[in-house]
Amino acid sequence: MQKIIVQGGRPLHGDVHISGAKNAVLPILCATLLADGPVEIGNVPHLHDVVTTVKLLGELGAGITVDEGTLCRGSGITVDPTTVHSQVASYELVKTMRASVLVLGPLLAKYGHAEVSLPGGCAIGSRPVDLHIKGLQALGAEIVVEGGFIKARASRLKGARHVFDMVSVGATENVLMAATLAEGESVLENAAMEPEIVDLAECLKAMGARIEGAGSNRILVQGVDRLQGGRHDVVPDRIETGTFLVAGAMSGGRITAHRTRPDTLDAVLDKLRQAGADIGVDADRITLDMGGRRPAAVNITTAPHPGFPTDMQAQFMALNCIAEGVGVINETIFENRFMHVNELLRLGADIRVDGHTAVVRGVPRLSGAPVMATDLRASASLILAGLVADGETTIDRIYHLDRGYENIEEKLSALGASIRRVR
Repeated sequence: MQKIIVQGGRPLHGDVHISGAKNAVLPILCATLLADGPVEIGNVPHLHDVVTTVKLLGELGAGITVDEGTLCRGSGITVDPTTVHSQVASYELVKTMRASVLVLGPLLAKYGHAEVSLPGGCAIGSRPVDLHIKGLQALGAEIVVEGGFIKARASRLKGARHVFDMVSVGATENVLMAATLAEGESVLENAAMEPEIVDLAECLKAMGARIEGAGSNRILVQGVDRLQGGRHDVVPDRIETGTFLVAGAMSGGRITAHRTRPDTLDAVLDKLRQAGADIGVDADRITLDMGGRRPAAVNITTAPHPGFPTDMQAQFMALNCIAEGVGVINETIFENRFMHVNELLRLGADIRVDGHTAVVRGVPRLSGAPVMATDLRASASLILAGLVADGETTIDRIYHLDRGYENIEEKLSALGASIRRVR
């Protein structure tokens, strides 16, 4: 099993190019199933979850063409859905990645039926699919769950008004995609407002969908008879951007993130400023300068967008571990997303957890030790902690990391980190 070894104590300086967003590209790839012609997707990051999604589309019969990119610019993937011959998403692929459930809405809307295995993914808490099912049922789908599969049917979906019981990015994406081919108008209330929802809507509109309000909590969809092929470039990854900015802040360095979207990171940039970082923002880049200073502890409460993203919680916990003062972190999205705490404690952190709240008292220094990653963002937090720890830190079970970060060792090495991958 592969591991990452980090030698701490080096301030990070330089430039890093941000990849396409993992949380945007996966639903966009699933959305290609709705089209009547090939769809070209640009700025695609090379991630394990992307590979899994492409395998799933291929298993359904879609034609896939990959145009390999470079470290600074992602790959291009063209999906030809005209050869799709199956509407069954098998357990073998779906079990490894929760986003696989996002083929349910497109397959149902396009073909009138779909069978999708109940999904897997990171063990960070309960993320039930009932919100997806209720939304599709509101559009007229008949759905049963049996034998570990979600089985859905509808001769043609009908537009409707649906209010999500709670804000859910995945459910919003699934129902939004299905509504594009439904008959009549659909109004989605209490919809998720994340930038990745906006990016999905932009891709769907490039294919001929009629959508208004994406990025707000009320999305209006006028169903059309068909969607054609098109082209779309995936939005830059705001979570990758935030991770590198936190790395710069923790190390006391100065880094510039290029090809990013500052307007998707307001909550994160505000917290970095509170931590003492000087932040410069341009159209597509962000510069963070700590000037060698130790960061100040910050308080965080995760919330749906535009609040502080849960996917940045672990990274800011790592920052608080070596910050001046005490930081309180409240996790409101997932009930099991403090699994990185025990590993940070192994490095010498001072953290006390009470339910969904973690109180982190900053210490002057951490000490390198063997640790084990428990999920995707926990993997990143352990690398960040290792970058500032005395001595060597070995992170095991890094397969989580490859689900959401493209070439992270190469990018950190270019910033001056001592980091390598070993078997």
